[in-house]
Amino acid sequence: MRSAFALSLILLVLAAPALAQDEFREPDPALTALVDAPMQPASTVSPDNRWLAAFEWNRVVPLAELAREELKLAGLRITPATFARSRSTGYNNFVLHDLETGERRPVAGLPEGAIHAPSWSSDSNHLAFTLERGDKRTLWIYDVASGQARELSDRPLNGVLSGPYTWLPDGKGLLINMAVNHGGELPQPSVETIAPQIQETDPESKAPVRTYQDLLETPLDAERFTFLATGQLARVNLDGEVTELGEPALFINFDSSPDTRYLLVESLQQPYSYSVPYYRFARRSQVWDAAGNTVTLVADLPSAEDIPKGFDSVQTGRRSIQWRADAPATLVWAEAQDGGDMSTEVDYHDHVFHWPAPFEEAPEILARTERRFAGLDWADNGLAVLTEWRFADRKLRTWIIAPDDPEREPVLFQERSYNDAYNDPGNPIRTLSEFGTSVIHTFDGEHILLAGNGASPEGNIPFLDRYDVASGESTRLWQSEAPYYERVVDVLDETGGRILTLREARDEQPNFFLRDLSSDALTQVSEFPHPHPQMTGIEKELIRYQRDDGVELSGTLYLPPGYEEGDGPLPVLMWAYPLEYKDSSVAGQVRESPYEFNRVSYWGPLPYLALGYAVFDDPKMPIVGEGEALPNDSFREQLVASAQAAVDVLIERGVAEPGQVVIGGHSYGAFMVANLLAHSDLFAAGIARSGAYNRSLTPFGFQGEERDFWEAQDVYATVSPFFHAEKIDEPILMIHGTEDNNSGTYPMQSERLFDALKGLGGMARLVMLPHESHGYRARASLLHMLWEQQQWLEAHLGD
Repeated sequence: MRSAFALSLILLVLAAPALAQDEFREPDPALTALVDAPMQPASTVSPDNRWLAAFEWNRVVPLAELAREELKLAGLRITPATFARSRSTGYNNFVLHDLETGERRPVAGLPEGAIHAPSWSSDSNHLAFTLERGDKRTLWIYDVASGQARELSDRPLNGVLSGPYTWLPDGKGLLINMAVNHGGELPQPSVETIAPQIQETDPESKAPVRTYQDLLETPLDAERFTFLATGQLARVNLDGEVTELGEPALFINFDSSPDTRYLLVESLQQPYSYSVPYYRFARRSQVWDAAGNTVTLVADLPSAEDIPKGFDSVQTGRRSIQWRADAPATLVWAEAQDGGDMSTEVDYHDHVFHWPAPFEEAPEILARTERRFAGLDWADNGLAVLTEWRFADRKLRTWIIAPDDPEREPVLFQERSYNDAYNDPGNPIRTLSEFGTSVIHTFDGEHILLAGNGASPEGNIPFLDRYDVASGESTRLWQSEAPYYERVVDVLDETGGRILTLREARDEQPNFFLRDLSSDALTQVSEFPHPHPQMTGIEKELIRYQRDDGVELSGTLYLPPGYEEGDGPLPVLMWAYPLEYKDSSVAGQVRESPYEFNRVSYWGPLPYLALGYAVFDDPKMPIVGEGEALPNDSFREQLVASAQAAVDVLIERGVAEPGQVVIGGHSYGAFMVANLLAHSDLFAAGIARSGAYNRSLTPFGFQGEERDFWEAQDVYATVSPFFHAEKIDEPILMIHGTEDNNSGTYPMQSERLFDALKGLGGMARLVMLPHESHGYRARASLLHMLWEQQQWLEAHLGD
């Protein structure tokens, strides 16, 4: 007898009767091995740069884990048994690597359970984490001196709205959010809770919100959300003593001031919204003292249902409230000066304020931004980096400011399109302030260190630079060298002479190395095993070519092991994802390295190299709207032109032949697949996973489109493959998770396109995977996905 899970797998088939239905299948053993291959361990370096903690984990889970009871509330998916968000990835175990001695130290005293949210104390003496066992998550710490892990508190933690704990900056204790209703009975339906669901518009307050999923729908939903999200803040010292702070509330953020004298506490307020997710609910921000008493009210904001349209539009009032990391207790926030609407013409769209303790004087302006404020990053000597941006032209600017001297003229650090990878100066290396907070590392008073990917026409060449704040000049200290791809993980000394890197090559899995720049010495730290040694010998080449309108493009061509030049054309799987730009000069930039490790993930197209297919991965599909034009005004034409250029270059190189290329993609890539099958004859078939195909179902914008359906009906209709289903005359395989919660990609999107193709006589196969969301995680689902794709390729790339 088949299992209930297998029977719930919905396989709807048209014109493909040879493929089995209603049961999970497994692909070729070579593909199965990739699903079961070990993952690259996650890692974190201690603040004193002495210890590297490496966490073992599995992305793949049993289907039964996805089938656990799950509630969909306020834009969240919650496991009520554990008062935590569902579908989160946990670690199985961890080991420590001593970066000074090379010793590999296992952890003692750690019982079996799922490890979540590891975090070092600022003094590097302890590593905290939560451990899920049974129906609760509790706080644990690992003591570096003893090598032992122990439970610090057995109080069940609440991780519904935020992280369940945070270290105090001095490393002498932690703040936790306890699940006060753990063990209680979840509110159940009753006659009293059954009532009409009524919503009403307000002509004076437009609310153009995007297509959010899992919102509150009934009073019972609101009751359950309150029950699960309510927490009690407490301070825990290192001997396990727990001191409760304040009253229970729905805490969305709690953060100690650097000097630990105050707490910034943000909580959600009722009434809740039934139109937007939890993070746009009404909220209150307060400063408490260390004992949990209210010191001052910082902000009391209503529900943010009426934010103007636009990706850089914001709620009015105090937002992005934070502690200044390099000062004892100073609050900083931004306030919109344009009603939250970037289309409003004003001199300054945001003012940034600062407010030092004891919060008795009026807040003062720290900075004014001509574009939308995007963040502040603090250093340890009165230097800060402020970023502003604007979506309309995809431009960002970063300024170096002196927060202790607001009248000093800011220094422009960078100005570029945020799509322009070639001119990205890198990210500052970080250190700890005198308080134990994370800040930008500076030395000699005027220098910072920058590490970046080093994108270039030849591929990524990671680097480490020294930047002189006074002169604005950068000096290259180190960069990766072929045939390796090596990037900076951390800097281990004051001036950047000793660094920790992650180093790999095409057939050498990533591992950590210590590099001494003065002596050019290289010492390997970790020895992670090759996850799929059977897949060595893959040929990889970065190919650059041009679209017919002159836009530069690139993609990575993979050839199966054993293939030699002159062997002739192969069947090809092409896998892509379109992106939008306002500048054609950056649209085709190369953003990967030809020397990266050939990690063959089950998620992408590379597994099929094992079966003799060639793979063209990530051929660029840029959609450019320069000047007054918007990208989607010519989406179809540019998409087809990019695909034509990609197919042409493969044929010219003798790798492919006409009619022997399948196009595939996930999410917006699936949207691309359906459009290419409708508006070109370039491909033998398509594979479309978790896509959206009817843009009238996302009427207030999608991807990078800010116009609503009523402003651009022609655009919405033109780009929607559902509107042109009669033109899809090649076979299309659609796969979708039945519990997809991604904005806009409702499971209904695939079901309706399948219905249209069935009614029109098209060739389609629809696979709905039970319990899966936008990405698939269950082993049975992933194996079946690979089997479906394998069968599809064999059926439509045959002789």
